[in-house]
Amino acid sequence: MKKIQPEKRAIGVNFNASGEAEILVWAPLVRKVSLVISERNERLELNQEEYGYWQLTTTMLKPGDTYKFLLDDETERPDPASVSQPEGVHGASKAINLKAFKWSDEAWVNPRMQDYIFYELHTGTFTPEGTFAAIEEKLDYLIELGITAIEIMPVAQFPGNRNWGYDGVFPFATQNSYGGAEGLMHLVDACHAKGMAVVLDVVYNHMGPEGNYFNDFGPYFTDKYNTPWGNAINFDDAWCDAVRHYFIENVLMWFRDFHIDALRLDAVHAIKDFSPTHILREIKQHTDALTAITGKKYHLIAETDLNDPRFINPLDKQGYGLDAQWIDEFHHALRVTAGEERSGYYSDFEGINHLAKAYADAYIYNGIYSPHRQKTFGAKTDNEGKQFVVFSQNHDQVGNRMLGERTSTLVSFEMQKLMAAAVLVAPYLPMLFMGEEWSEPHPFLYFTSHTDKDLAEAVRKGRKEEFKAFHAQGEAPDPQSEETFNESKLQWDLSQQGKHAVMLNYYQALTRLRKENKPLSTLNRKNLSVTFDNEQQTLILRRWHESEHVCCVMNFSKQEQMVSLPADADWRLSFSSADEQWGGSSSFTRITEGTVTISPESIIIFVNNHV
Repeated sequence: MKKIQPEKRAIGVNFNASGEAEILVWAPLVRKVSLVISERNERLELNQEEYGYWQLTTTMLKPGDTYKFLLDDETERPDPASVSQPEGVHGASKAINLKAFKWSDEAWVNPRMQDYIFYELHTGTFTPEGTFAAIEEKLDYLIELGITAIEIMPVAQFPGNRNWGYDGVFPFATQNSYGGAEGLMHLVDACHAKGMAVVLDVVYNHMGPEGNYFNDFGPYFTDKYNTPWGNAINFDDAWCDAVRHYFIENVLMWFRDFHIDALRLDAVHAIKDFSPTHILREIKQHTDALTAITGKKYHLIAETDLNDPRFINPLDKQGYGLDAQWIDEFHHALRVTAGEERSGYYSDFEGINHLAKAYADAYIYNGIYSPHRQKTFGAKTDNEGKQFVVFSQNHDQVGNRMLGERTSTLVSFEMQKLMAAAVLVAPYLPMLFMGEEWSEPHPFLYFTSHTDKDLAEAVRKGRKEEFKAFHAQGEAPDPQSEETFNESKLQWDLSQQGKHAVMLNYYQALTRLRKENKPLSTLNRKNLSVTFDNEQQTLILRRWHESEHVCCVMNFSKQEQMVSLPADADWRLSFSSADEQWGGSSSFTRITEGTVTISPESIIIFVNNHV
């Protein structure tokens, strides 16, 4: 099988130092492959190689030319490894020299994983313009907020101009309406110049439906497994070697050619692979090989709901070696504690006792019976705190609600502040979802812009069917409507107004506190204790580093509560969400003989007078 070279991209169209185009495409079941240059209608025949590859080195194809592959003199298709689709998913591919961009980030050093404070954003709705260039204009704002890493939802080319990004069908091509490959490179370079890392969300568990021409080239999919999106991507069936290499090449391209610092791997629990070396483990091995060449550190972050530490255990412990994972259970427990109705997957979460367990154990279901799943679920983990990403909302948890409501419209102003603090004092990596820091009231809805009318109607009907039990709340918004998309855009003018500005200042203070307080910034899960009172709905989280201790008292009830502080330290008030400067009603906190009176729906943070 072809050997992957971490230092250079092999598949698709690439330009060597001599300016020649090196063309490589995998099409094992066809008899002939040609490349057709659109501008000149010129046809170049490729040479057949081993393992189903077709190859050609030529001076006839230049950067900027558009082209398609002609299969068996019958079927014209865009390049499955295209890096640019200027005319969308059905149009010709554009040849680009990825090495031509002039980078200025040679001195950039990727932050340590434990120093990441994530900010998840969707390029199309983050700004009015919906482009990479417009994100650049907001970088100073994000730095002032305290963000150290932006996490960009998927940018692989999708149909039309409106999509969450999970319907991408060209994993190597950067969405044309966002600014394409050069626009993304420019954004990454700008982020690094300001000291900010860039995380990119990628999808290796399925492909979108429209513009999906992979089957014309070869067996990229297998019917061995059923998935919510149809046949699974072929990671372990006949012909899988080239498919595995395709996705490994994709990982290496983002790191090497786009200078991306970390990849968030979407729903890895939906990747089906029973190979002796799981595809995720192989991705980690090749990422490490790239690090050995470049000297740069790259992070791999999984989204998984399996509560299986194998994903984040190191390679030498037979794990897949991923650096971190999202942990939805913290979110679920926090939301139920804050008043979310226990229905659907929330039915498994009991509230404050499970929130306490999330702080202490990372996984709530860690080998115990799950009533929702009707089975014993998960495993215990002793992995470090820096390996778990927590949040009070994200694109899924907001956008998968029928009306896309953010926390800002579901709970009180005080509860929003408490939930934010609950995330930022956790012994894990915190992530904010765009706009939550100023209590953005606009929803984040599910939206698409399919050009296939039948598919568009199927998506529309599917969305209505999904929420038919919620008809009393109204109709599910039409995903195809441009109004649905526009309604999901952030309202930046609000961030400077009234309580929205207060909330923004509050978030800035919280991120500052986390960075400056050693017990909070040191993600040692062993230096932690947590207690709770179910009747009072209060929780005390205590964390420490050497002689420094911090005590976080949280009150999730709607009444004032009296809570006893740990007696083994001389506590000093450091922060209170109920303070008047944060829009609260209390400018002071009463402490009487080791007992603190805490306002409803609030958090008080104490530090010890350490030597």
